[in-house]
Amino acid sequence: MSALAFTIVALLLSGPVPALLARARWPMRAPRAAIVLWQSVALAAVLSAFSAGLAIASRLFRPGSDGRPTATLTGAVDTLGWPLWILHVAVLTLTLLIGARLTASVLNVAIATRRRRAHHRMVVDLVSSPGQAVPQLRTRCSAPVPGHGLRILDVDQPLAYCLPGVRSRVVLSEGALNTLSDQEIAAILSHERAHLRARHDLVLEMFTAVHAAFPRLVRSGNALTAVRLLIELLADDAAVRNTGPTPLARALVACASARAPRGALAAGGPTTVVRVQRLAGAPNSRIVAAGAYTAAVANLVIPTVAVAVPWLTELHRLFIA
Repeated sequence: MSALAFTIVALLLSGPVPALLARARWPMRAPRAAIVLWQSVALAAVLSAFSAGLAIASRLFRPGSDGRPTATLTGAVDTLGWPLWILHVAVLTLTLLIGARLTASVLNVAIATRRRRAHHRMVVDLVSSPGQAVPQLRTRCSAPVPGHGLRILDVDQPLAYCLPGVRSRVVLSEGALNTLSDQEIAAILSHERAHLRARHDLVLEMFTAVHAAFPRLVRSGNALTAVRLLIELLADDAAVRNTGPTPLARALVACASARAPRGALAAGGPTTVVRVQRLAGAPNSRIVAAGAYTAAVANLVIPTVAVAVPWLTELHRLFIA
């Protein structure tokens, strides 16, 4: 029964629940809480899938005739019979393979992303100018120019993005300086520095790794697509607190068609229209956020209490027999 319950929970959290959450409109008014809820759904789905496999595999160590759990995989052959024993071993093997694939995916995404960013950071440093060395930027910004980590590219197209990491960079183009007003430049810089300060890249890496770990036939892009939008909304909120919504909206429209390199977090992009419409809509709601946080906690606690605790109690009884 524990294996069946874990399987049902895993299927719900990996299929219908993400599909419903991806279609919801309320995350636009509580992006931080929505990200926490997405994280809880992903974590609960992975834990439930592992627990289902381990619950089935645990029958390989069920008590023998002396009341003690079997010490080896083959010790349960007489109890289960060969067909069921082979099935249980296959489930255990599949569970371990899934765990290994997930671990490898996390490492691959982390290593590949950091290599890509390091290479692009090196190229940017070679072909760009430091922010403090650009007279145009110094004269237009009333506040001190954050020159450390700010690079200016000699590109006509309006462009703004950041490269997260230990040696982070915020990259602006000459086209952005020529197109945007002082307030719009301040808004775009606030947006990019919010990404770096909150390490939104780490949140995105987690969902990218989970997405890559699942086979193509069963993977869904709902979580990854939603989180990409939500972290942009969080950075937008930080910029609005500094400059207001109008300068940010104009800067986003100006940079909408620009394409940033892989591994970077760009101000513009395909979600620009949705984000600009949000800036003109209703403000964030604390009530909605509180509901999302409550759902995130319940999503992890309720399955654990209802399913995991009885199973762990049974395992404890087994191993002290």
